[in-house]
Amino acid sequence: MHLLFSYGTLRQPEVQRAVFGGEVAGEDDAVVGHRLGEITVDDPRVVELSGKSVHLMLIPDEEAGEVSGTLFRLTDEQLARADDYEVDAYERVEVPLRSGRTAWVYALA
Repeated sequence: MHLLFSYGTLRQPEVQRAVFGGEVAGEDDAVVGHRLGEITVDDPRVVELSGKSVHLMLIPDEEAGEVSGTLFRLTDEQLARADDYEVDAYERVEVPLRSGRTAWVYALA
């Protein structure tokens, strides 16, 4: 199992159903040492699934507080599907969480 933290569209039930084939249960947590920004997404599939062309972007910032979101436990296949969903502006990196755990997250590439 993989821990994946989401602060954006992967928390939307309709996106989960399209990406993972069903809704995925998660728990509240937060990423520390980061802040949120925004990017414009031009991938028509992602815009259609999420209903948005402007998406949140996680940006490292040691002066920032924390970014709240949801922590998911994903299988290898689910993580690969999440990788396929995210656009090239994001890269999957490991980050520290408020809970003391470490998880994958999609952040500014």
